Amino acid sequence: MSNPRCIMPEGPGNFKVSASEGQVVRALGGIASATLLSRLLGFVRDMVVARAFGAGPITDAFFVAFRIPNILRRLLAEGALSTAMIPVFTDYMARDDRPELHRMLRAVLGLSLLALTVTTVLGILGAPYILQAIAPGFMNDPAQASLAVSLTRIMFPYLLLVGLAAMATGVLNSQGRFFASAIGPAVLNVGMIAAVLLLARSLDPPIVSLAIGVLVGGVGQLVVQLPSLSACGLLLTPSRDLRHPAIARITRLLLPAVFGLAAVQLMVFVNTLLASLLPLGSISYLYYADRVMEFPLGVFGIALASASLPVMSRHAAAQDHGALAGTLSFALRLAFYVSVPATVGLVVLRTPIVRVLFERGRFGPAETAATAEALTWYAVGLAGFAGS
Repeated sequence: MSNPRCIMPEGPGNFKVSASEGQVVRALGGIASATLLSRLLGFVRDMVVARAFGAGPITDAFFVAFRIPNILRRLLAEGALSTAMIPVFTDYMARDDRPELHRMLRAVLGLSLLALTVTTVLGILGAPYILQAIAPGFMNDPAQASLAVSLTRIMFPYLLLVGLAAMATGVLNSQGRFFASAIGPAVLNVGMIAAVLLLARSLDPPIVSLAIGVLVGGVGQLVVQLPSLSACGLLLTPSRDLRHPAIARITRLLLPAVFGLAAVQLMVFVNTLLASLLPLGSISYLYYADRVMEFPLGVFGIALASASLPVMSRHAAAQDHGALAGTLSFALRLAFYVSVPATVGLVVLRTPIVRVLFERGRFGPAETAATAEALTWYAVGLAGFAGS
């Protein structure tokens, strides 16, 4: 018998799709609360990093190294994989064939584990070449380049951890359980904060503590979701059935999702590449500005997408195209109504916001001015990011 707190239909004829706007709003509240906690902890993390390390060549090396697995995470794991998996998983739920649902999940888990492991190993081995492609300006400073390569190799296994966590997120969101998956990024921030406070003084260079914190946080992002998966009876082991028909369906959905997200990640790649050719600290200024811009985007935009996709997937499984279009229209309107005022606020208050958040320790007025300038231009694109 399925857990009553999980969404498992009693039979094919009883799989009902309710009016969607209320579902989206209710789910949005829980996700936004967890995301708000995560973003607040993220600001605490950035305050700790700014105070301890400021904005210079060392932080530039870390942010580039962290960005490499993060680009792949957003492109393949959290973004595209969840987007492609939720509709297929929802369709299998609608069939009321729990053994087949388990076979599908085990097959997808097995293939994902294999792909993520291979990508992680290749990333560790090819770190110098990846760094040369994404931050060619570092090649002018061998010490900075060497540090960035070392940090990249330490943090690349985070891709494997967060990829598995993204799979768990997709499953739990399809089950209508949003909080456990949404709280995962908060665990990452706690891991990074704790690592800096506890390890920075005992490591050389101290910035390595942040890389260790990323791995600890990645483990936490996965582990925090396991109890919810177990409660739904979906804590499964991977299989080697790479020919399951669901894999082909997910692959077909995955490719357009990857191409769609690639446009955004290409912008991140180009920003990093160009900033590596600018004066020291430029990558750090862009990072801190992006963190401020992502606060409203994460609390509302990403939360809205996470809440609405499972609802739209259930409409699609029920062939209710009118309700599907209505849910999409409602989500886009809601994103617009919130993101436009947020854009105005970020542009008008850019300098006070950056000063209050980061100006302490090694982060001074010059760093505040440069970060605020970058924030102005990031904020202009907020509405577009929220709607996408």
